[in-house]
Order: sequence, then structure tokens, then C-alpha cells
Amino acid sequence: MGLQSKHKVDASFSMSSMTDIIFLLLIFFMLTSSFITPSGLPVNLPSSETSDIVMQEITVTVTKDLKFSVNDKVVTRDQIKTELTALLKDKKGQVVLHIDKQVPVEYLVEIGGIAANLEANVSIATQPYK
Repeated sequence: MGLQSKHKVDASFSMSSMTDIIFLLLIFFMLTSSFITPSGLPVNLPSSETSDIVMQEITVTVTKDLKFSVNDKVVTRDQIKTELTALLKDKKGQVVLHIDKQVPVEYLVEIGGIAANLEANVSIATQPYK
């Protein structure tokens, strides 16, 4: 007796569509994540109406207790010029200043002047109004 079914059911499951969805979600989350890298030292940034996102090549951070860092490397106030000179050697770069809002303006002007003398584009990191 031939009691075999004419319709065979395939018990295999194709994962290709599932991997496509996972790959697209991964790309989506990578592109929508923040492009700003936080600085190594905790800084309370001042607020601004316009807060543009710039690619951070070189960051200079000054905390409220006057600790200085260049690209997350803790330095003294006197070492800032030599560090920036070494990083900006033979190129025109972007220097982003992460200055705590409680730091006196003289430090902002001094570091900005050093970077401007080295022909770098200087910008100040701020946070948008809440």
C-alpha cells in the first residue's frame, strides 16, 4: 500500500532574512549613536543656543580644579604648548576646547591663543540649552 503524502513539508528554517534584519539594525544604531567622544576628565560645559558637532581631532580639557589634559593625556599648564605643537606639526587641525564653565576666562584665552598661533581652527565645546 502506498500511503505516502504527495506534499512533503520542509522542516528547515532559513536564517538569511533574520541576519539581514540584525545587520540593518546594527547599521542603524551605529549611525544614530553620538559622534562626539567624551573627554576623559569630567567637565561641566557652558550652555549655548547653537551647539554644532565638529570632528574632534585634538581636544584640550580644563576642569574646574584646573587640571589640564590634551587628548585625554593629563599635562601641566606649561606642557600644553609643546603637546599641541607636536600634534599639529605639519598640518592644520581642529582643536576643540572643553573648558568647565567655572574656569576663569584667562585660561580659555591663553589656550585658544596657543592653538591659533599654531594655525589651528579653534572651537569651544558647549551643551545645548535644556
